[in-house]
Amino acid sequence: MDALDNIVDPLREFAKDSARLVKRCHKPDRKEFSKVAFRTAVGFVVMGFVGFFVKLIFIPINNIIVGSA
Repeated sequence: MDALDNIVDPLREFAKDSARLVKRCHKPDRKEFSKVAFRTAVGFVVMGFVGFFVKLIFIPINNIIVGSA
């Protein structure tokens, strides 16, 4: 019976924690959604520019390294 409790207790705790999380979640209002969407878009744009400039810098460096071989 002790082995069965070792399996069932973590599942019971997980179910209880999951139910608590779902109760605390709420649907965002328009203002909150706009904030999150705007910040996500800014993050995408920033990461895109960082990737673009890294690629812009390393393409000539790569051509110098490969072109000399």
